[in-house]
Amino acid sequence: MMRTLKHLSHYLTKFTSLFIILTAIVTFYVPSAFTWVKGDAQVVVLGVIMLSMGMTLGIKDYKILAQRPLDIIIGAIVQYTIMPFIAISIAKGFDLSPGLTLGLVLVGCCPGGVSSNIMSFLCKGDVAFSVGMTTVSTIIAPVMTPLLISYLVGETIDMDGWAMFKFMLLVTILPVALGSLFNIFCHKQKWFHDVQSTMPGVAVVGFACIVGGVVAVHGTKFLESGLIIFVCIVFHNCIGYLLGYLSGKLFGMSTEKKRTLSIEVGVQNAGLATGLSSKFFPTSAEAAIASAVSCVWHSISGTILANGFLWWDKKQGKTVAMMQSVK
Repeated sequence: MMRTLKHLSHYLTKFTSLFIILTAIVTFYVPSAFTWVKGDAQVVVLGVIMLSMGMTLGIKDYKILAQRPLDIIIGAIVQYTIMPFIAISIAKGFDLSPGLTLGLVLVGCCPGGVSSNIMSFLCKGDVAFSVGMTTVSTIIAPVMTPLLISYLVGETIDMDGWAMFKFMLLVTILPVALGSLFNIFCHKQKWFHDVQSTMPGVAVVGFACIVGGVVAVHGTKFLESGLIIFVCIVFHNCIGYLLGYLSGKLFGMSTEKKRTLSIEVGVQNAGLATGLSSKFFPTSAEAAIASAVSCVWHSISGTILANGFLWWDKKQGKTVAMMQSVK
């Protein structure tokens, strides 16, 4: 049974984009399948996703934070400046409605996603750096996300920053800390390794449920604003990848770190953004749609980018081999 679950988790992680897209399509035609993903149920799903990330964090990861503070600080600053301010710039440039603006900025103000660690691993990036960045950006998210949202769109959106802060503590810090404690105290236990190996798949299912819940409630309005927000999300995401990579180059980072920084900056925790949107802006269907579309697109583009880095490595390796054979 456990072996089957491990295999299932592996394939869900490998085909995250396809699974989420299929979930969204099915839900669009059968919305009743995910109408339950709201309120407390949605909070539980978000908590499980963050718990899965926490279960990957052990003592060695916290040692990394202590040993490489400059890299982590640079990464956190880059993430919480590039994505939020690029988001508001794109929103103004495309003259988006307040709802779509809120959704795009909300995605930009969230911490890095759990999937970014997997993508960094796939493209042979610096996984320790990725985990460190995700950890720190998640820890400071309860402060940074409400502050940035209030600063960038506070004049047009009625938002309870203190309530958002408390909510993010509940769905980010608490489950991450709990998962990490399990890792620290139970990492030698076989049962823990078995459970840990299935958690990436559980996180993917959780993301799919979040997206399905949004589509179930706001799916009919997606077609009304889908094209323009999709274009803006693609711009936002791709600019994040580019500026993240260039930031690493500016600070003289290695190729592995540059790739990791690119992915960490570009791939946001859009699942959390979707949850925040539904919790604090329930009347803004456009904000929820923007967050949900980001959930899907970030998974797709991040996978494509990771595979692109691998393709480049293979191409470079073949080029070097050909030059050596000529010599």
